[in-house]
Amino acid sequence: MSELVVVRDLKKYFKVRGSFSKTVKAVDGVSFEIREGETLGLVGESGCGKSTLGRVVIRLLEPTGGKVFFKGQDVAALKGEKLKQFRRQAQIVFQDPNTSLNPRMTILEILSEPLYEHNIPVDDPEDFITKQLESVGLGREHLYRYPHELSGGQKQRVAILRALLLNPSFVVLDEPTSSLDVSVQAQILNMLKDFQAQRKLSYLFISHDIGVVKYMSQRIAVMYLGKIVELGPSDAVFENPLHPYTKFLLSAVPVPDPKYARARKRLAIPGEPPSPINVPPGCRFHPRCPYATEKCRTGEPPVVEAEPGHFVACWLYSKG
Repeated sequence: MSELVVVRDLKKYFKVRGSFSKTVKAVDGVSFEIREGETLGLVGESGCGKSTLGRVVIRLLEPTGGKVFFKGQDVAALKGEKLKQFRRQAQIVFQDPNTSLNPRMTILEILSEPLYEHNIPVDDPEDFITKQLESVGLGREHLYRYPHELSGGQKQRVAILRALLLNPSFVVLDEPTSSLDVSVQAQILNMLKDFQAQRKLSYLFISHDIGVVKYMSQRIAVMYLGKIVELGPSDAVFENPLHPYTKFLLSAVPVPDPKYARARKRLAIPGEPPSPINVPPGCRFHPRCPYATEKCRTGEPPVVEAEPGHFVACWLYSKG
């Protein structure tokens, strides 16, 4: 599979209000690739920079540094018609449909808007949108309803459909099921998988739930305080986690077998994540890591390939 999205040393800093010198390093030197037809899962604690990274990748936010390439083109350099073509090819589904859907517009108006914006000719908008709604389990009776008249799952189906109407090749899914009931979550995730198989879509799937990420993704990237600390095939990350932070995350995943759950040793991450305004020197996880050494406190670990295709940023695996 060829690479569709290539991210190199991407950074996004925000200035702190009321301060001339302080900045929030939301994304700080991130690199990865997403192949055609692949789902890359991005997992980490709340506030680690996952959503910011997704927005920078599709240029909803301008990067502070680094590069994003889409089909070989530098996204930051796109202008005019080329930028509009990129917008059509790269879409996003936000976490909360209550804030991403316009409450003053009907479902027909919401779904017709991208067609008009990109000058896509449609003979009969009502019939076209109805057929599209049926593909996500809705129907003609929803055309003239407003978002507040739909359930949470129905609203998110509309949001997903809006992103897919333009037949994109790449979609950022920013925690698309976190606000939904578990049973509805499963339906939405299966629907997303079906769409991916039918249309050969590539996903960046962002979530704090590593179990959901494993179900959806071929590869997983683990993010901590603005940096990716581990990246590898889903099975490899689950069966042989390398970074101490990943091990803590996996130990918190609930298991269905109560006997196994009681017997296994759960690891609790000590302390709280440091502030992204005052990032600790060296490895960012060292204040909470039980394996930290003096090298971890002074030097930032390089990303090394510990196993084929399995990368980690930890001094335990570096020969330097």
